[in-house]
Amino acid sequence: MKLYGALMALSLIWGLSFVFIEVLIPVAGVWGTVFLRCMAGAAVLLPLFLYRWWKGKRPAVLPWKRLIVVGLFNAGLPWGLIALSQTSLTSNMAAVLNASTPILTGVAGFLLFSVRLHWRQWGGIMIGFAGIILLTGFRPGEITGERFIGVGTMLLAASCYGFVSHFTKRYLQGTDVVLLALAGLLVGAASGALGMFWLDPASWGNVIDMDLQSILAVIGLGCLGSGAAHLLYYYMINQAGAEFASMVTYLVPVTALIWGRVLLGEAVTPNLIYGLLTIFAGVYLSTKRKGHSQQLPSVKAG
Repeated sequence: MKLYGALMALSLIWGLSFVFIEVLIPVAGVWGTVFLRCMAGAAVLLPLFLYRWWKGKRPAVLPWKRLIVVGLFNAGLPWGLIALSQTSLTSNMAAVLNASTPILTGVAGFLLFSVRLHWRQWGGIMIGFAGIILLTGFRPGEITGERFIGVGTMLLAASCYGFVSHFTKRYLQGTDVVLLALAGLLVGAASGALGMFWLDPASWGNVIDMDLQSILAVIGLGCLGSGAAHLLYYYMINQAGAEFASMVTYLVPVTALIWGRVLLGEAVTPNLIYGLLTIFAGVYLSTKRKGHSQQLPSVKAG
């Protein structure tokens, strides 16, 4: 029961993250949202990292160049793209598109890491893309055309997760997960700060003078969604394995739909439901190999 409780808690936290982003963007801006969530998440993980360091769990070599790559493609860039997407998308639309991460992970593996895909996986990828087209109301221009900011940037963010999943497996396998998560958050925070300085300097004033609602959103998005949620996820992997933990892939979009409807009054349209179900079918096929299940990458909350 503890494991199922952790699974449900994680799905609720990550589903709610899309609502927190919706709250923060008008106040902190796109890159201010990235900076705040990364700093809050790092504040949760830093004491644990220092405790483990004090206990002697120190890496023999610190692969800092590779950790920077992970931070950029697992936090800084995708979280900036997700926040940018939610300037034109509803939180529930963003969450459903984010569910395409396992599908785009397969594409990234094939294109960039020479990963061989089974015919069933290719079928799942094609079904997943059909779900995305269905989700956008059969308007492909929203992906590549003038309205690229929204659907296009959300898919680009999911592609970043796909790339970093393979990169981490190939070059950082065996690296302490707390170090990996903390380094990623610190690099993401640095990316957010640079984005604020270059693209939206006025947002610094808003960040310093936030109201209570925004502060609570930072706590929810950063401390819970980017800090404590990672610990829950790794707890499930350690206790029940990656296959069990990967079930969150299917739960996060559903909880995000509920949160968006209840808290923000967002409509749940037929296209949203049909698109989500089609994407789920594609995810199932694209992440299942003949004879056994493949590990699913987790859905990264927006």
